Amino acid sequence: MTNIGIVGTGNIAAGYLTDLRTYPGIEVLGGYDNDPAQAAAFGAAHELPIYGSLDELLADDKIDVVVNLTPLFAHVPVTTAALRAGKHVFSEKPLAPTAEQARALIAESASRGLRLGCAPFTYLGEAIQTAWKLVRDDAVGPIKLVYAEVNHDRIESWHPAPQGPYRAGPLFDVGVYSLTALTAMLGPARRVWAYGTILKPDRVTLSGEMFSPQAPDFSVVVLELAGGATVRLTANFYVGAGTRQSGIELHGERGSIHIADWTNFDSEIRVGLPPEPVPLLGDPYPGIPWGRGIAEFVAAINEGRPHRCSAEHAAHIVDILTAAAHSQQTGTPVDVTSTFPPPLPLPWAA
Repeated sequence: MTNIGIVGTGNIAAGYLTDLRTYPGIEVLGGYDNDPAQAAAFGAAHELPIYGSLDELLADDKIDVVVNLTPLFAHVPVTTAALRAGKHVFSEKPLAPTAEQARALIAESASRGLRLGCAPFTYLGEAIQTAWKLVRDDAVGPIKLVYAEVNHDRIESWHPAPQGPYRAGPLFDVGVYSLTALTAMLGPARRVWAYGTILKPDRVTLSGEMFSPQAPDFSVVVLELAGGATVRLTANFYVGAGTRQSGIELHGERGSIHIADWTNFDSEIRVGLPPEPVPLLGDPYPGIPWGRGIAEFVAAINEGRPHRCSAEHAAHIVDILTAAAHSQQTGTPVDVTSTFPPPLPLPWAA
């Protein structure tokens, strides 16, 4: 049995906890949040013990893995503390706000012989695994051009605490899903251009509190990948998902591969010229099984093999994000030199 402690009981914690409870060999022992009222309500709603402090959770010798679900700007201190307490850590995305901090976390975990993993894990889903196999099988020829659209709505209309995502911006908060999937499939980025702006400066929370984004709420990023593909990605907190500008399109000499949705594991995949629907590999999960990345992480630890959602890959994504932020400020391209061990497809998709 691998025992897990959850740090952060906010918007996504319920999805993680509910799904983690479905995996044999994994038990969630308890949780913690620096908002005591929120933590208590979460614990009561989900019959989960709540620790009185982060130190108390980390001092529990029964906990093997800490799942860090805190907002972005708490990722580094929480992950560092957990590693120093001797725990493996799986963090929500991005791994850290800066490249230097991401590398420091990797060094910390390595020096202690501990595992460090990071979301997004959605490329482990049946849809993107199917698209990835089509790429590997040269279904449309080498991929030369990619369009990725990340329209994530005006999240203050449903998110209970939108200030955190608006402090980071949609590129950091949700652009990482497409970036992680594409670099897993096509290799690391080598050059980044970006533009960003704030489309809607006046926002209102569900409770009626006014606030303003602290990062662009709209970004356009162009990437040159080491494998030869050019990617144009847009990300915003302005337009909802139900537009024609959606999903991921991978274009080759002989046709295209369309991923209708970059999150849900049962997304439609179309291929060809014109693209036609194809069956997904495996029996697709309807939606997102939030615990799948952690379950793979735990299995890798127990089996003594590399885990797929690696910290090195996550650090490369941070390099892309910070390069894009710099390019937005300067109007110039930024080179990216980091790399990562390429993840393997899942055995049933090989």
